[in-house]
Amino acid sequence: MPKRVTSHRTFTSYIDRTRHYYAAQGYEQPYQWARNDEVPFAKLSKPLSGSRLTLITTSGPWSVQDKEVLRGKREVWSGSTSEPPEKLFTDHLSWDKENTHTEDVGSFLPITRIREYVAQGRLGSIAPRYHGVPTDYSQRATREKDAPQILERCLEDGVDIALLVPL
Repeated sequence: MPKRVTSHRTFTSYIDRTRHYYAAQGYEQPYQWARNDEVPFAKLSKPLSGSRLTLITTSGPWSVQDKEVLRGKREVWSGSTSEPPEKLFTDHLSWDKENTHTEDVGSFLPITRIREYVAQGRLGSIAPRYHGVPTDYSQRATREKDAPQILERCLEDGVDIALLVPL
């Protein structure tokens, strides 16, 4: 008699892993993925070649002496695009730490690549700052606290386009 082969999942999906992570943090209510019935985006009002772009990341600023403090720090922050950071704090985020790494900051905060596009005339300019926004269990905190701070900083920098580069 032939062996019977059963098919089953041999991995934990990102959604399941996220739910388990937040449950382990003590949240009683399962994580609910964000849903927007009205999309909060707009068409470009001018061509890319005349637009200013900023980058928004979910990683945190790196500081060896503040590493322990940064683990619990959940606030909007900004950095200068004039000198891309050599390292960003990503240990607190949920990503596949067994099969990848975050040592190549340019892979998830492409400041150098954006500068190349500006030099080629494909993009008007890069904003003087990029921004970091914390990942948070609370969608309300993101909508009511973090997003307005990011918007304010983008307006201060005359940004036309925000490229979200979550980690």
